[in-house]
Amino acid sequence: MPNIRLATLDDADLITRHRHVMFADNDLATESHLTAMDANFNPWLRRHLAAGTYIGFLLEDEATKEVLASAGIFLQDFPPHWIDLEPTRAYLLNFYTTTESRGRGYANLLLRACIDECRKRNILVVTLHASTFGKPIYEKFGFKQSNEMMYRFDQA
Repeated sequence: MPNIRLATLDDADLITRHRHVMFADNDLATESHLTAMDANFNPWLRRHLAAGTYIGFLLEDEATKEVLASAGIFLQDFPPHWIDLEPTRAYLLNFYTTTESRGRGYANLLLRACIDECRKRNILVVTLHASTFGKPIYEKFGFKQSNEMMYRFDQA
């Protein structure tokens, strides 16, 4: 049976690698772009892990302690809104399962851990951006499409 534990600063390099492979598996950017992302993400992650605004969950094999899957919550300061009056929203990110561990429900276990953590913190709005692979998992869990739009200066 796998065990889920909270990430520490010592896990920052592993989480960075998982994020890199997650984007590579989805064919979203070139290797050089992903390497540049890693160089910026790792210090960001370390800062937010230390501040408690990034909560990482690592699912590891109970016997070997090998990390098989990971996920994170980025706690965002958000203005009071008609949907929720609380100033914190959760953004789920970095869901990754190693190739050899896929199809065992580990993403679902991590999603449940993330949602339980948000509920414990009385966070009422949880958002994410779903990959093609992850979208069915999130929809089955109850996530709905929203009206969020994006403007990117590099594509204007």
